[in-house]
Amino acid sequence: MTPVDDTAHSQDLLLFLASTAHDMKNSISVLSGTLERLLLEAGPPTRGDPAAHSASASPSAYPQMAQMLYQTRRLNDNLMQLLALYKRVGTPEYPFDVQPIEAGQLLEQVVALGRVLLDAKGIALEVEGDRELIRHLDEDLIVGVVSHAVNNAAHYTRDRIRLSLREVDGLLEIRVEDNGAGYPQALLAAGAAGLNENASGIDFRTNSAGLGLYFSREVARMHRHRGREGSVRLENGGALGGGCFILSLP
Repeated sequence: MTPVDDTAHSQDLLLFLASTAHDMKNSISVLSGTLERLLLEAGPPTRGDPAAHSASASPSAYPQMAQMLYQTRRLNDNLMQLLALYKRVGTPEYPFDVQPIEAGQLLEQVVALGRVLLDAKGIALEVEGDRELIRHLDEDLIVGVVSHAVNNAAHYTRDRIRLSLREVDGLLEIRVEDNGAGYPQALLAAGAAGLNENASGIDFRTNSAGLGLYFSREVARMHRHRGREGSVRLENGGALGGGCFILSLP
């Protein structure tokens, strides 16, 4: 009887799952792009005469389309995170691409990715930071982490999100804050557990943010410089009095 190669079988299964996630991500990206285009063509219901809205995006349908866009963004973010984590565990070496980037360029990408969704939900985005500040980081991963935090804040905020970037104690600190009710205690505890080396990890039953927190923490820790590594923490309060997602990078 021929023995089963469990390692090879596991790798084949991982590859199959990653390929399926990639196909799903492509389909969701098409759906998200279509929703963005429809929302841009319709414009918010408060603009102009409601009767001027097309039949495909009536005033009553507009909020539902905005919610659909938010959910497709969530799915897209989660699939992206799964693919990135697969690359880390499924291959001998993660394709970690660290390059110098200006803070202004980083902020512009995050704002561009979230603009349609935030406009559709009537959320104001405040952006602050030293735009000439330069850091060496993996641009795609960091933009993904911060964009996910903005999308999450869009669900919990009342009407404002603050995206700020500054240097604190030699670290690049990126904050995403909102004026909602703040993170629930269980999620704050899950975030703290994720920073504990002895902890088993994020509890994925804690709302739907477990994967996002785990992914963000792993991306942060991959950034190392002169004995320091990146970190993620969650707080309540901040400039807007709601939830605060803080990403620190050396």
